[in-house]
Amino acid sequence: MKKHIRYRTIFISDVHLGFTECKVEQVNHFLQHTRCEKLVLNGDIIDGWHLKGRGKKWDKQYTKFFRIILKKVEKQGTEVIYLRGNHDDFLWGILPLQFGKIKLANEHVHEQPEKRYICVHGDGFDGVTTNHPWIAKLGSMGYSFLLVLNRIYNWGRKKMGRPYYSLSQKIKARVKSAVSFVGRYEEQLQSLAREHKCDGIICGHIHTPADKMVEDVHYLNSGDWVESMTAIVEGFDYEMELITYQDFCERLALVSEKKPKSKSAPEDGTEDEEQPGGPRAGTVAPLPGVKAFVGEEEEDEEILEAV
Repeated sequence: MKKHIRYRTIFISDVHLGFTECKVEQVNHFLQHTRCEKLVLNGDIIDGWHLKGRGKKWDKQYTKFFRIILKKVEKQGTEVIYLRGNHDDFLWGILPLQFGKIKLANEHVHEQPEKRYICVHGDGFDGVTTNHPWIAKLGSMGYSFLLVLNRIYNWGRKKMGRPYYSLSQKIKARVKSAVSFVGRYEEQLQSLAREHKCDGIICGHIHTPADKMVEDVHYLNSGDWVESMTAIVEGFDYEMELITYQDFCERLALVSEKKPKSKSAPEDGTEDEEQPGGPRAGTVAPLPGVKAFVGEEEEDEEILEAV
C-alpha cells in the first residue's frame, strides 16, 4: 500500500524538464504521493530552450512525469491547468486549449469561497525576458554554468561533512540589482492582482519561493524544482502554504508511521469512517487543512514502475 497526502489544490512551477539540473525524480515522488482536486502547472514545466539549444535527450523520467499527471486526471479526477512560461513558449500558438479535465492557458483565476487568486507564470513582468530574449537566454546559460559550479562545490563540501550551500541563491540575496529586481517584480504582480480584482497572486519564474503580503495582496511564488524544490499547497480549510520537498518527505514519513485501523477489529469498538474524497483509510492530518490517507493501489504502482 502506498501512502499519500491529500490537498485541495497543488501549484508547482519551473520544473524545467530537459535541463540537466532538473530534480525530476524528486518532483515525481512528490506528485506520486499526493492527491488533489486541482493541479496547477504554472509555467516552465518543459525547458524548450535547453532541449532545443543543446540537443538534450528526452529522459524516461520526463515521460514518467506526464504519466503521473495523466493518471491523476484519468483515475483520480484531478483538474489540471497548464500555464505557459517563457521556457515552454512553444505553446503560444495553441493557447487557449482544453481537452477534458486538462486546460492549457496563459493565466487562471483560482476561486475560494472568500478569496480569488490570479495564477500566472510571471515572465511578462520581467523586462529582460519580454524585450530582450537573447539576453535572457544568455543569462540562462550563465545560470546553468553557475549550477554546475555549485554541484562541484557542494560535492567537495559533502566530502568534508559540510551542509549544502546554494551559490546562486546567495548571489541573488546579496547582489543589490538582483534584490531590486525581485522587489519590482513583486510590486508589478501586485498591480496585476488588483487589475483582476483578486486578493492574491500565485506565480513562479524567478526561482525565489515566497509567501508574504505585499501591501494588501497575498503574494505567493512556488519557487522551482531546480534548487528550492518547493510548491504551494491549498488545504481543505482554504489556507495556502509554501512547502519544501524536505517538509513534504517528513510529513509523509509521519503518515507512514501511523498504522491504519482494521475494520475487523477497531480499537474503539466502532467502525472506521470513510474519509471524504479518499478510499478506506486510517487517516491522520499532520497539519490543519491537510488530509493524509492510506489507499490500496497495487495496480497504480505497477503502472508507474513500468514507465
